[in-house]
Amino acid sequence: MQSYRVGIVGMGEAAQILHLPSLAYLREKFEVTALCDVSRSVLDAVGDQWGVAGRYLEYRDLVESDDNDIVLVSNPSPLHYEVTMAAIETGKHVLVEKPMCYSITEAHEIAEAARSRGVTVQVGYMRRYAPAFIEVRDRVAALEPVRLARVHAVIGSNAQIISPTSKVFRGTDLSPSVIQQGKEKDRRAITQAIGDVSDTIAMAYYILLGLSSHDLSAMREIIGDPKRVLYAATRFGGRSISAAFDYGDYVCHFETGIDEIPRFDAHIEVYGNNEVVRVQYDTPYVRNLNTVMTVTESKGLHGLSHNERRWWGDNFTEEWESLHATLTDGLPVRTTPEDFARDLELFAEMVEHFKSE
Repeated sequence: MQSYRVGIVGMGEAAQILHLPSLAYLREKFEVTALCDVSRSVLDAVGDQWGVAGRYLEYRDLVESDDNDIVLVSNPSPLHYEVTMAAIETGKHVLVEKPMCYSITEAHEIAEAARSRGVTVQVGYMRRYAPAFIEVRDRVAALEPVRLARVHAVIGSNAQIISPTSKVFRGTDLSPSVIQQGKEKDRRAITQAIGDVSDTIAMAYYILLGLSSHDLSAMREIIGDPKRVLYAATRFGGRSISAAFDYGDYVCHFETGIDEIPRFDAHIEVYGNNEVVRVQYDTPYVRNLNTVMTVTESKGLHGLSHNERRWWGDNFTEEWESLHATLTDGLPVRTTPEDFARDLELFAEMVEHFKSE
């Protein structure tokens, strides 16, 4: 079996809690050979824990080295574009955490660079590789006609879930100036993407790129791309967003928000004439939680059937399995740079509604 060497840029929560355990589970297909982080203390702690000898403080040193075939980009979001481009330039395949980048122009540049170099770039929308979502997508395709759809994601802060469930090494050797520079870079990237907007709209865009990109990308996987945004608004400093998407014969309602309740409340629901299909998913930061599909349908003259199916397994493992199949067997990538660009186009249209309020 073909095995690939993986270098990881950014050793934060996603790498420590999600990707490293998934890659260890798939040890016959992947070997983690290199790590990179700006914090020496985190780099050494994670390297020692997982027995990885290749350690770099500068991402360019990792992507230019010969000790990896694939680069996982999981460092802070505003750096994803430049690290992804650097990895492509060296001929490496890339799995990049969302958001791949902040602007539509950057997304097209990544897509063109990947085509030019002949490498694979897969965006880390792990749920779209989960068997539950694939089955829901196929089930919804048989619904005729669809009457209504709904996407819902309201969660507490990740820290409320991560703190009691995972041990995460955190950098104590970074100066406040480095942290501040990261925040400023984030704000500049948002301005470059959508213009000089208010702090509220900037926060809303940040949430769209992060939390909401998973939900809206999954929406597109299940019911396709909307024709247009009918309505979008944001409240509570950008931390609460609602929208309505035009699908022609029906409307999909979207709602998301971040509060202080330690739970993850997220689902997608599609209403047909005689059947309702719902997929409910939990936080990815506790591995192997069930994804649940519920089908409610009419049975006979006065009958009602309500069936539930649960899947065990980890969605991050599924996305790595899919990447392996792409590289070895030519399986198409669903979450391509071009696909991510469609999310950015949707976000940009939502932002125009925010601005008009």
